[in-house]
Amino acid sequence: MLPQSPVLALFFMAVAGLAVAIQAPLNSALGRSIESSVAAAAVSFGVGFVALVLLVALSGDSAAFGRAALAPRWLLLGGLLGAFFVWASLWSVPVLGVLTTTAALILGQMVGSMVLDYIGAFGIAARDLSWTRLTAALLVGTGVILSRF
Repeated sequence: MLPQSPVLALFFMAVAGLAVAIQAPLNSALGRSIESSVAAAAVSFGVGFVALVLLVALSGDSAAFGRAALAPRWLLLGGLLGAFFVWASLWSVPVLGVLTTTAALILGQMVGSMVLDYIGAFGIAARDLSWTRLTAALLVGTGVILSRF
């Protein structure tokens, strides 16, 4: 198991952000290649599914799949949200470009995250809605506008 290090978490999220920037145009190109954005999203999810199943098997935690059957059903909505994200990003790249698509994604994540932090959703610690957080989202919103126009 990896140590719970803020530096390591920041590194992983920066790399994940890079991956999202690369994933969207890759999936968009796949959609054009097979002439279906929805099928491209499904293929992308299928490849990711296989990779994750292999990782779980290699980590020796296959029993977790059985425990997943006991989880509340509403927790499975994360998979639907992920599927929507993959499809929406690959569909949006040809319309907006990679930069604006990513900036809009980050803006949506920030606004949603502020709300989730404020209400303490899903068992996370509640955090105040501060002017600095609102300003950060406003600056990203300005970036979305500047990246497009």
